[in-house]
Amino acid sequence: MRRVSDACQHGLVTVRELETPHGPARAHLQTAEVPRAGLVLGHGAGGGVTARDLVATADAALAEGVNVALVEQPYRVAGRRAPAPARQLDAAWIAVVEELASSELAGLPLIAGGRSLGARVACRTAGATGAVAVLCLAFPLLPPPRRSARSAAPQSRLPELDAVEVPVLVVQGGSDRFGMPPPAKTRTVVEVPGDHSLRTDLEAVAAAVRGWLPGVVPVRAPR
Repeated sequence: MRRVSDACQHGLVTVRELETPHGPARAHLQTAEVPRAGLVLGHGAGGGVTARDLVATADAALAEGVNVALVEQPYRVAGRRAPAPARQLDAAWIAVVEELASSELAGLPLIAGGRSLGARVACRTAGATGAVAVLCLAFPLLPPPRRSARSAAPQSRLPELDAVEVPVLVVQGGSDRFGMPPPAKTRTVVEVPGDHSLRTDLEAVAAAVRGWLPGVVPVRAPR
């Protein structure tokens, strides 16, 4: 395990390398002054933890008293852009969350989440990680369109969202080419300006997160 602390524009960040069944992952940790929950966020398929919507979400969560861990999957740590198979992503994610839940995030209610691919991983593993809620940025409801005109219609990924049994927030761009998930009894869907990148209105993304968090994590009494 390697631990490095660096100062950046968003505060002090502690970077940890964590072992998983599919190689080392990397967690970028930021701590709230009086933490009341922990938020673990994964990145998109070809991107990283510096995506603007992830950073805006992390800042909003920290302001609400939530510790944040931005997690790089092993394939990204190894320098690859093409994502690993779903079963490997899920296994690596579970290993990272379990380690963080026993160390930096110990004793805190856990919120799992991520953008795009990372959101799908968080949904699929919500039960295994013991998450009390799931936060999805730009959930890819439909796969990329196939090139062949005779290809079958793309299969919706809505079952991944529907299978989550805890509260879910989906922040989705109004012009996202991967579709708009519907709201449900325990699923809040907030439409913001922009496309799948969620870069158009980062304050709208942050506002959606700030508005949702108080309803899913308790307010801690002052020490």
